[in-house]
Amino acid sequence: MGIKALGYVVIETAQPQRWDHFLTQLAGVMRAPDAADGAQLYRIDQRPFRFRIEPGAQDRFVAAAYEVDSDGALDALASAIAAAGQPVTPGSAVEAALRGVGRFFRTSDPAGNGLEFYYGNSTAETPFVSPLGISHFITGEMGMGHAVFSAPNFNECVAFYRDVVGFHETDMPRFFFGGGGPDDPGMGFAFMHADNGRHHSIALGEGPVPPSGCVHLMLELPSLVEVGKAYDRMKAMGYPESASLGQHYNDETVGFYVQTPGGFDLEIGCDSLVIDPASWEVTRHKGISIWGHEWAWQKAMKEQQAAAE
Repeated sequence: MGIKALGYVVIETAQPQRWDHFLTQLAGVMRAPDAADGAQLYRIDQRPFRFRIEPGAQDRFVAAAYEVDSDGALDALASAIAAAGQPVTPGSAVEAALRGVGRFFRTSDPAGNGLEFYYGNSTAETPFVSPLGISHFITGEMGMGHAVFSAPNFNECVAFYRDVVGFHETDMPRFFFGGGGPDDPGMGFAFMHADNGRHHSIALGEGPVPPSGCVHLMLELPSLVEVGKAYDRMKAMGYPESASLGQHYNDETVGFYVQTPGGFDLEIGCDSLVIDPASWEVTRHKGISIWGHEWAWQKAMKEQQAAAE
């Protein structure tokens, strides 16, 4: 079994107009023709869509969908996931056509995070054109970007993604947000790569699953100039900033985080590290950011402390 890349994401929303504005006017993605079932579709490259926004009664992240490398691998993966005790629900032929894939199935990890796996991709008939003039996003064999989930049963979920699904460990740190003192247990993280050069296509943080169903998604822009322009758009449009501009240690991405209409974050970055998945040796970085990345919760704490003084 081989996981090629993150192919697309499925999101349910009660506010489709807000998602449309966020994706097209802030992130600069392209609105595609709506699906036959009414879902809004958004492109960042030649795939028919990368964001599938489904109308619904609530706002939640439904699933991250990963492509496998063969039809047989899809069947083998479904059997392995079922044997591991997780639900496997095959998608219908109509649903597969709506996703632009040959076949797919739905499942979830042991923490309940939503997943889809598929084989058989397709391309759009028209070129990608960003409404904001962005030349392209960094995709290709490295896929859409990455998705990050939370898991209270962290070790169980890491084993599921590594031993059952077939992701590979890239960086396996433990971060100490309380300063790393004797009473600070720290928080486990797992950054895992698929069979491509993206540093991680999925990541897990040790903790409860948020109501939004996801921690964050990441899109990679072609330059720091485009990231800076997106950062300015976020400020001008009043979208909540989750983390200021900064650079990560592990994947070297320079970018920022903004809260989506669904309550989870979108990381918009550039210049991400490209690894050799065949020879990569697992790292354990001791910090999150080389510089920058003041998180919203850190800023709130500083403001509370200043007010109390």
